[in-house]
Amino acid sequence: MTSIESVTLEVDDVAAATAFYAAAFGLGTHVRVRASDAPSTGFRSFTLSLIVSQPSTVSSLVDSAVGAGATTLKPVQKSLWGTGGVVQAPDGAIWKVATSAKKDTGPATRQVDQIVLLMGAADVAASKRFYVEHGLAVGKSFGKYVEFAMPSSPIKLGLYGRRALAKDAGVSPDGTGSHRLAIGSDAGPFTDPDGFAWEGATA
Repeated sequence: MTSIESVTLEVDDVAAATAFYAAAFGLGTHVRVRASDAPSTGFRSFTLSLIVSQPSTVSSLVDSAVGAGATTLKPVQKSLWGTGGVVQAPDGAIWKVATSAKKDTGPATRQVDQIVLLMGAADVAASKRFYVEHGLAVGKSFGKYVEFAMPSSPIKLGLYGRRALAKDAGVSPDGTGSHRLAIGSDAGPFTDPDGFAWEGATA
C-alpha cells in the first residue's frame, strides 16, 4: 500500500515558516519546509486539511494559526456536514481545519486525527488513471472528487477539480508557476499530469 510520509512546502523564509507551523499546528515531521525561490502566483492548486474530533478543536487550531500569522479565508462556521474553517499560512499554503462532529464531547485539544492533501486536477479522470497506474487504489470516486485508499498512510490523498477546490478554499482559481510542494512517499519519484512532484520518502 502506498504511504505518504510527509509533504514539503517550499518557502521563501525557512526560519519563519518553521516557527509558524510549530506554533500553529505542531505536526512534527509530517509537514516540512525548505527554501525555494521558484516563481508562484495565486492559487497553487492544493489544500491541506486537518481533520479533528470536535468543533472546539477546530477553533483552537484556527485561532493558533491566525495568532501565528495566518490569514482567515473562511471563518470557522457550522454547516450541514460539521464545522470547519480555512486559513492561509504566511508562506501561501492553504489549510482547512474541519470536523464532522456537531457538538463538543470534551475540552478543546490540539489533537489532529488525520492530515489530508487535496490536489486540484485539470482533468480528474486522467489524473486518477495516472495514480492507479502508479499503484494507488481508489477508495471513493464521484464526480470530480477522488479519494485514494491509504489506510496506513500518515497523510491521506485526494483529487478534486481545480476550480471546485479553489471555491472550497475560498480563493480565486487563478494561479501560475510552481506548486511549491513536494510529496514524500514510497511511491516516488515522479511528477503527475498536473505538475505535482513526488519524491522518495526520507526519515
